[in-house]
Amino acid sequence: MVRIEGMQTPDADAPWDEIVPQLWMGGHHYGNGDGVRVPAVVGTEFDVVISLFQADGHGPGPGVEHHHLAIPDAPLHAEQLAAARALAAIAAAAVRAQRRVMVRCQYGYNRSGLVVAQTLLDLGYSVDDAIALIRRRRSPYALNNGFFVNYLTTGLDTAQVLSDLE
Repeated sequence: MVRIEGMQTPDADAPWDEIVPQLWMGGHHYGNGDGVRVPAVVGTEFDVVISLFQADGHGPGPGVEHHHLAIPDAPLHAEQLAAARALAAIAAAAVRAQRRVMVRCQYGYNRSGLVVAQTLLDLGYSVDDAIALIRRRRSPYALNNGFFVNYLTTGLDTAQVLSDLE
């Protein structure tokens, strides 16, 4: 699936979805059953929250380990790729420790998809299986950013080096 500029991606049907046990992916809003856009507010449902977009009033609650990295839903530079890679390592370690992890961005499709997919790679999944699993469990619109899919298929470490050369 390739992202088309100007096309509006619909809100997800749920605030977050479990991709594999202990690993959830979500956004800051979702569409309720009546088609109304509502905020997805994280309280203390998760042990670790990784936010790639942040908005006031969306949590997480007190005592929750929170990591924030503001990255665009666009081409990333080397430092952003390295930071996304590091967050995926944090998420994978937490999942292995049986901690509940939420990775979220604005809509819950691309930035969160990049980190969740890399987390799945760190957990032993293939690139194709990770992308397919995310699209099946979260939304067929997930990872519609072609740059992010290319980063994953190239490997974030390699993409980071190549980005440094530009």
